[in-house]
Amino acid sequence: MQAATPVVLVHGFWHGSWCWSLVSEQLASRGVASVAVDLDGHGLKSRSPRSRWRRPFDPGAFAVEPSPVAGITASSAAASLVEQVRRVGHGRPCLVVAHSMGGTVATAAAEQAPELFAELMYLAAFAPVGGMPTAHYIGLPANAGELVANGLSADPASVGALRFDTGDSDRWAAIREAFYHDDIDRPTVKAAISMLTPDAPAGIASEPVTVTAERYGAVPHSYVVCARDNAIRPALQRLMIGEIDAISAEPTTVVEFDSSHSPFLSQPAALAEVIQAAHMAAHRPDRVRTAGV
Repeated sequence: MQAATPVVLVHGFWHGSWCWSLVSEQLASRGVASVAVDLDGHGLKSRSPRSRWRRPFDPGAFAVEPSPVAGITASSAAASLVEQVRRVGHGRPCLVVAHSMGGTVATAAAEQAPELFAELMYLAAFAPVGGMPTAHYIGLPANAGELVANGLSADPASVGALRFDTGDSDRWAAIREAFYHDDIDRPTVKAAISMLTPDAPAGIASEPVTVTAERYGAVPHSYVVCARDNAIRPALQRLMIGEIDAISAEPTTVVEFDSSHSPFLSQPAALAEVIQAAHMAAHRPDRVRTAGV
């Protein structure tokens, strides 16, 4: 294994470290060591509302019960991610790959501890570097046509979470269209939906993230645009790339996939190739890096 620069894989809202399993397998076959982590409020750190498990199920109660993950913010989740990256890399810089809302957390983490980031790669991810909360970006005209908001089962401001009812099979088609579209086989989609966490912390999306050129901007960045994304529209992805470039020491390296929001399931081998290329570039002696190590 090429252990000099570990790869840390960060999932997005409702998902968990499990969603990276196909990519991790591909990276291992290429000699690249990677670790997928769970963000606060997700995966093994998830907490479900009690009404989710009550039988008979009461959709009215599910729609109003306060979320047990409501107290999680972008800052607190970023602090946890910093410790995960530090642990995985034994304090040396890692290549961090962040998907979707995981990009918000990774952006804040790169500002908190730029010395731990050999590179931050966004995969169809939010990069709220303009001083506004991620929720602001969700509502921009560049994101018109996104299919996530209409699938929510509760008011985020009321319950403190972006809540999906993944137990309602009538909603699966909408979830598939938003996250997985038509480029992932149905058995895989069904398995993925069954593992989604119902509550994603609204505090991650609602807290403004402030970054500086001296810290965040000194970290090399790359961005994988997903051209058929129904969760974060391609126009918004490109808008955020422009904002990253406005604050960064070097231009963002951009790769485009003809894929839905989740190429870690639809194109794991191709995505692993992109990550491997970034991993190899991180070891070049001429690699520009101005953040302290």
